[in-house]
Amino acid sequence: MAVTVKECLELQLLEVEMLLSMFPKRGELSLDADAVPSIQHYLRNADGALPPQLEYRITLDIAEAKVKVELQVLLPHMYPKVAPQLFARSDALHRQQQLQLNTRLASHINSLDSGDLCVCEAVQWVKDNSLPFLENSKASSEHASKEVRVKEMLHRMWIYSHHIYRQELRKKIFDCAKKLNLTGFCLTGKPGVICVEGLQENCEEFWHVIRYPNWKHISCKHVENIETEGTIDNLRLFDGFEDLQFQAHGDYGLRNDYHMDLGQFLEFLKQHQSGHIFQILFGVEGKLADS
Repeated sequence: MAVTVKECLELQLLEVEMLLSMFPKRGELSLDADAVPSIQHYLRNADGALPPQLEYRITLDIAEAKVKVELQVLLPHMYPKVAPQLFARSDALHRQQQLQLNTRLASHINSLDSGDLCVCEAVQWVKDNSLPFLENSKASSEHASKEVRVKEMLHRMWIYSHHIYRQELRKKIFDCAKKLNLTGFCLTGKPGVICVEGLQENCEEFWHVIRYPNWKHISCKHVENIETEGTIDNLRLFDGFEDLQFQAHGDYGLRNDYHMDLGQFLEFLKQHQSGHIFQILFGVEGKLADS
């Protein structure tokens, strides 16, 4: 008998309820206040539009290492019939150790019986298996600290999208940039442009998070890497993560299908020493009206 979306969502709510009982303290399990109510509303009115996918974060204390590991969870509507999207991260892990940890986690989840709830199992696996990766990361850090000069790399990504409108998506972009200490901007409208700058592993995690599960009309057009023997903060072009909304050319009704004023956007790029990016993003050389 085929499993329905409604049945899957009911199971997801049961699992969240169980997790909340396991992690009752403030900050241990973080999810949007509207997440559960929106699913409950759908279950009462199943002929309406599907609710947003359930997304939450669980912060785990790895007592032996005295550090925290965060498990990010994104559930497709048909989970547990299909696999969840899981990503473990920690400020104490270097990029390579974090990649290895998530590769092992994915392999373990894929080995479980299909169709079973598995977030609780993933939580236990991360708690039981994070320590070796954390110890390797600490050893790498201690070795690096013995170097006379430690170089850092600023990573800057220029991301192009056909459009960016949805409030839910914009919130995800801004929350993720803030969490990962990334500066840059998000240009809302049509086209949509995102720039993030910071540590490479943080930029790559941002790219991984925002493009999942199926943002089709998005691409990373250009990447810049700048090495420094000081702090990368001195190389940033942006002070924070800005919300850009320029005057639009026309408004075409309820779809909000409007084009942003690219002349104003070019001026903004030039003010931030990035005028050359205009041609990379749009394939044409940018010219201001008075030039």
